[in-house]
Amino acid sequence: MIAIVDYGMGNRRSVEKALEHVGAQPVITADHELIRRADHVVLPGVGAFPQAMRNIREAGLDEALIDRCRDGGPILGLCLGMQLLFESSEEHEGATGLGLLPGRVTALRAPRVPHIGWNLVTFARLSALTEGLGEAAAFYHVHSLAPEPAHEDDVVGRGEYGERFVSIVERGTVMGCQFHPEKSSRDGLRLLRNFARVGVAA
Repeated sequence: MIAIVDYGMGNRRSVEKALEHVGAQPVITADHELIRRADHVVLPGVGAFPQAMRNIREAGLDEALIDRCRDGGPILGLCLGMQLLFESSEEHEGATGLGLLPGRVTALRAPRVPHIGWNLVTFARLSALTEGLGEAAAFYHVHSLAPEPAHEDDVVGRGEYGERFVSIVERGTVMGCQFHPEKSSRDGLRLLRNFARVGVAA
């Protein structure tokens, strides 16, 4: 069972449909105990970092997510959800994040933002998320900011838009992608299928 965290922001239904398509059993939920017990957790997101963190903290979902991470359960952040995994963001007035990944989120240094559209992501190292995708794949991005991980070893893939930016991260069982895999056709579905298999015995 995959818990899709419902904190009032994000394309929850499209993520649910994509996970169903790859054979997973997703549940959209704000139930703390269900999130703690889930085999996998997906943190989606569309919108602004500060408001998202206010929603998460007001609902007490930050504690549930931190507990799930502490227990070693796989967590995947999507787009804004990936950014929320980090320690802080400079978006708008700035805000602290969940702190599950060391690093911060900063504005893209590009002539025009947001960055909207398909972008090739080149993989920097092997990852459970990108198994079967070769050395690079194109995914659909919509964002004005991107994470700057504190540790280079956490970087799985990068795209380019005005500058090279981090698009996929993985640190243990905490993972994230700056793009929307649920909108990224076959390769996006492959990534979601890979995540659903993390930690599952063959």
